[in-house]
Amino acid sequence: VALFCTIQSVDSLALAQELNKQCEKAAKTMPILLEVNVAGEASKFGYAPARVLAEFAELSRLPRLEVHGLMTIAPYTPTPERVRPVFGRLRELRAECEQLLGAPLPQLSMGMSGDFEVAIEEGATLVRIGTLLFGARPKPVKALKSEAGE
Repeated sequence: VALFCTIQSVDSLALAQELNKQCEKAAKTMPILLEVNVAGEASKFGYAPARVLAEFAELSRLPRLEVHGLMTIAPYTPTPERVRPVFGRLRELRAECEQLLGAPLPQLSMGMSGDFEVAIEEGATLVRIGTLLFGARPKPVKALKSEAGE
């Protein structure tokens, strides 16, 4: 909590409670986004949509955390239009959380270099476009095995 001004990847009540405890020690309030695994991908972290709704009241009561919105990472696809339902569902989920909170949640972090335009059309306020700005990440170089098979 000493290094960051916002955390976009809070994916459990246990993590939120630990962050709240660390913020208390640091006398700091931390804006957070709740990470939601809208598509239910086993390879990704995040709240299941029903669980984030079930725990939202308790999350919003943690005194050192300010829930500012939701975040998701959509499944990779070369056809961005295919992930529109994921982004639309996160927008709907934010509206449901706003009803529970009785206040607006200003942030929707969704969309990456390959699908950010669709995400913006669906209401994204934050997009992650590192590949567009900096290019693709270099692939890791695998260590070569010696000819002796070591």
